[in-house]
Amino acid sequence: MFAILIFGESGHWTLLEIAVALACLAVLLAFGFGGERMINALRRVALPARLALPLLLTLPYLVIATADGVFRERWLEVYVAVPLAVTFLLWLATRLDPQQRGTWCDLAVLLLLGLAVDLRWFEPAWPAHLHAIGKIVLLDMGLYGFLVIRGLTHSGIDFKASLRDVKIGLRELLFYMPIAIPLGIALGFLHVHRVMIPWWFVLAWLYTVLFIAIPEEMFFRGWMQNLMERRIGRVPALVVTSIVFGLSHFNKRAVHFNWQYVLLATIAGIFYGRAWRSDRRIAASAITHASVDTLWSIWLR
Repeated sequence: MFAILIFGESGHWTLLEIAVALACLAVLLAFGFGGERMINALRRVALPARLALPLLLTLPYLVIATADGVFRERWLEVYVAVPLAVTFLLWLATRLDPQQRGTWCDLAVLLLLGLAVDLRWFEPAWPAHLHAIGKIVLLDMGLYGFLVIRGLTHSGIDFKASLRDVKIGLRELLFYMPIAIPLGIALGFLHVHRVMIPWWFVLAWLYTVLFIAIPEEMFFRGWMQNLMERRIGRVPALVVTSIVFGLSHFNKRAVHFNWQYVLLATIAGIFYGRAWRSDRRIAASAITHASVDTLWSIWLR
């Protein structure tokens, strides 16, 4: 079961593909565990080199597409243009908005990265079993852009979870469950399955943290809610971000607008946002998020 979670249903990952995936994950983990030291070191690089450095993110596509025989020049152009666009827009945002209250540049980057993932714009560039690598590349672009180029503060992107992070994350889970479970069952979206705790529960939870909860929490809480709080206030930012988070699930597990999923995800977003803003830490909201998703996938799907 866990092998399917990691490598996809095809199970045909080559050593080269695994190496590329791990290299992309290494960028995410370096920011998550390296913290301010890594960001400060990168920010000391000369500006032209700093703006050009994201071009290295073309390498995963170039290596995989060439090895798998799916290379297309137009996709290489996309993977050159998008990192440069992200870095330029966020550099421009630093000039227009040094107070970090959010500008059209920030919004443009969030829309580009969010819609690219949600509407699967870049998936045709990759072999079917490697779509996850394309998503990680986009996440790495955003991390570098917002943390190094934009210098966005108080995002809380630190994967070294503390006991307080665990307490806050589980607290918001306990607040959410009495609302979501009865409502989900009444809507016919949730279905209770009486099964024993599977041996792979912890592995599935860790997988969900790394590949689902942390990426989504960085985008919606660390970047979006963080910027919106400065412009419209804590409560409006929490509500708006939660609605956007809910709407991002409109096409999940359905071919039509899945309004039940959108509603429950919107409510979940309130509690994920509360967990994040308690100490402005991704670790706390990722714990709530991963716990909800894992419990749902095993006992309530």
